[in-house]
Amino acid sequence: MKYISTRGGMSPVSFSEILLEGLARDGGLAVPESIPSVSAKQLELWRSLSYAELATEILSLYIDDISRTDLERICKAAYNESVFSGSEIVPLKPLGKSMTLVGLSEGPTLAFKDLAMQFLGQVFEFVLAREGRKLNILGATSGDTGSAAEYAMRGKLGVSVFMLSPHGRMSAFQRAQMYSLMDENIHNISVKGVFDDCQDIVKALAGDVSFKTSYHLGAVNSINWARICAQIVYYFWAWLRSTDAAAGTGTDVSGYKVSFTVPSGNFGNILSGHFARQMGLPIHRLVLATNENNVLEEFFRTGVYRPRVSAETLATSSPSMDISKASNFERFVFDLLGRDAKRLAATWKKLEQEGAFDLSAEKLRFTEEFGFVGGSSTHADRLETIRQVQEQAGILIDPHTADGVKVAQAFVEDGIPMLVLETALPAKFGETILEATGQQAPVPDHLKSLADLPQKVVIMDNDVESIRDYIKARALL
Repeated sequence: MKYISTRGGMSPVSFSEILLEGLARDGGLAVPESIPSVSAKQLELWRSLSYAELATEILSLYIDDISRTDLERICKAAYNESVFSGSEIVPLKPLGKSMTLVGLSEGPTLAFKDLAMQFLGQVFEFVLAREGRKLNILGATSGDTGSAAEYAMRGKLGVSVFMLSPHGRMSAFQRAQMYSLMDENIHNISVKGVFDDCQDIVKALAGDVSFKTSYHLGAVNSINWARICAQIVYYFWAWLRSTDAAAGTGTDVSGYKVSFTVPSGNFGNILSGHFARQMGLPIHRLVLATNENNVLEEFFRTGVYRPRVSAETLATSSPSMDISKASNFERFVFDLLGRDAKRLAATWKKLEQEGAFDLSAEKLRFTEEFGFVGGSSTHADRLETIRQVQEQAGILIDPHTADGVKVAQAFVEDGIPMLVLETALPAKFGETILEATGQQAPVPDHLKSLADLPQKVVIMDNDVESIRDYIKARALL
């Protein structure tokens, strides 16, 4: 399997090469040359596998420059009971008659990002050791990517992490998770701006080929294909688990369709569902759920993509989705445009020049060909949904997951199970949970003293050159 750039300026390269590169050198994003297909027969053969075993099977379809034995070892190290709560890794929890929660928050930082980051930490260390290289990871976080990346990379040989976060725009719990890490290879930078400003700085530095090469920059944001690839696994896992009962009766479930609702900010999580569907997983609808920052919902409703400037990006009670420029969206548009790199590059040039592009002529294909629909949620919706789910199902959900449940309700169809991807545990958003329920969100025992730990963070202006100099002074060389 080789990888190309969405913008056409990169010769086909291996998985390990794009793993360490992050952003493609032409400014585009790495995508596989072709999408592997999975047959109904193959799906059934995977039904009895553990999560680590399933990850090995699916990731091996995209990774052929790491031996099967090594990939199996990497997946077992990433997905086991010492890292995640319980052997299932991703449990399914019924929310009602036709809706199920896909439990993605059983990892060390209580968020779905752990599922990809734990794999990334293992595979980074393996490839760097094999090639005798060092890597300085540059990332931006709106809350959960940062802590998941740092917990996965802390203490890893040959790796340093420089994580940018928006100053004052994350929950106190999210800040404490990141800033309390004292490992020498972890550097937290709080930027005076919003997440999109952080992401713009990352793209500017990653797009400077000379600087990127000299200082061995890599990425853990979902611009890194390995993140998207690893997340594909839990779509297959969730489909298999949701069809286990029917398959156990001897029923043919090969065409048994389900829908997924995905709380979406940077478009990476739902993009993994898009690839799972392209591979042949029987997915009926991919329901995109946003908060008040509804740029993506607006696109799937109108065909017009119009990111908002920083001043127009609202601070909401589902802060990890306070994003107006979805960095992964380019990968979907590449597929929408027939994988035509020239047309994609022209579309992104128009976006840079005019601040928007119009693909409303393709609007019917969004749902008919790709299964996408969308909806948005408000603060009031989140509070009501949190209360409703707790009362009806006895499950406490976080505000991002509440956005998902709220939007999912409009797209439930008879005979088609709706699977809602969990974003994080409610403990990470205590203020909103208190407002919704009148009670404090339960905090896992091992994290109860988190807020009392000393914190290590540097606050910096929204300035590319200042952050460049900061990295220069601390990078592994």
